[in-house]
Amino acid sequence: MDTNPLPDPTSGRHFGMDWLRIAAFALLILYHVGMAFVPWGWHVKWNEISEFSRLPMLALNGWRLALLFVVSGYATAALLARSERLVFLRSRSARLLIPTVFAIIVVIPPQVWIDLMYNHGYAQPFAAFWRTDYFRFGTLEGIVMPTWQHLWFVVYLFAYTLVVLALHALLPAQARCWIVGLLGKVFASAGGLLVIPVLWAVLRPLFFFPGVEDTHALLDDFAAHYIFLAAFLFGFLLRHSAPLWSAIRATWQLAGLVALVATAAMLGQVWWLTGQEWSDGAAAIYAVVRGVQSWCTILALLGVADRFWNRDARCRTMLNEAVFPFYIIHQTIIVMFIWYLRPVAMPAMEAFLLTVAITAIGCWLFYRIGRAVPGLRLLIGLRGWRIPPSTAPMDAAFRRV
Repeated sequence: MDTNPLPDPTSGRHFGMDWLRIAAFALLILYHVGMAFVPWGWHVKWNEISEFSRLPMLALNGWRLALLFVVSGYATAALLARSERLVFLRSRSARLLIPTVFAIIVVIPPQVWIDLMYNHGYAQPFAAFWRTDYFRFGTLEGIVMPTWQHLWFVVYLFAYTLVVLALHALLPAQARCWIVGLLGKVFASAGGLLVIPVLWAVLRPLFFFPGVEDTHALLDDFAAHYIFLAAFLFGFLLRHSAPLWSAIRATWQLAGLVALVATAAMLGQVWWLTGQEWSDGAAAIYAVVRGVQSWCTILALLGVADRFWNRDARCRTMLNEAVFPFYIIHQTIIVMFIWYLRPVAMPAMEAFLLTVAITAIGCWLFYRIGRAVPGLRLLIGLRGWRIPPSTAPMDAAFRRV
């Protein structure tokens, strides 16, 4: 029996999903700060690298992006339900594509410049790089330029939005309702919510795309679409399926326990085999455990958001709005700050915490300044060129928190 007293998540606004979206993007920023401190390659690295730093990153990287697509699919469904298709398409195009083009031209070039200097010995100053090399529409040291870098997520989100819009236009309402009902029953069946997504995740590395890495180049990234499009569609379905929410409420605690056990097993295997060559069997075991850990973590977080976070707060609206501007600027701040901090003698943990603080401050200033300047609002992913009158009370409420 469902004893959750909260309202039906398919009707009205589910505040828990807003908080989960905010938390998922905050975690993404922390993850990208961590990329400067782990052994594998990135745009720029801190001077001191610890093997232990891999473990928390590995605990996150199997599910963090899929979770973003789940919550984005849910938000897309909620927006589409309130708008006509063409109105929704125009709004999504403006909100996603305009900031992406702006970021490609203005925000992302410093990342590429620092990457070239750190990893390839590039010697040109930034102005010369931006003027003569960045807009080459080709490659330099294997880096395609101009590039969307971390904004690949936004490009994929727009592409997946076009997919659901096409399905929405091609399928009559009765057919859409039948599909939603059928999928809801399949996932809500005994074990379906746990078994089907885990099987889907495990089949990618073992059978469909063995050894294939994500490219983030859209057209040739079938291995990534296999996971991310499925996650997006699951989030879209979640907005319309009460049986699916009931299944989540019944299984999220078990999923959380399984996720913890799987995380411990996965990290234990990595630590045990550090410095050794992995056999095919060990790699297969890791892929299975990682698939279990990834989906069960997402399922547990959906349950937590539904059970404990489906409450409004005065700061929620502003934080929900700030997520996209934070996402646009955060990686450039991280890369630039690490690059200019490297000459300073500082322990890795202190550098990590300082980078987190500077990134948070920089993201907040980017959001607040861009939000207050009418001509910049659309460029940083906010709605409309002008400041909506309705945001004044929100600002006052936030200052009182």
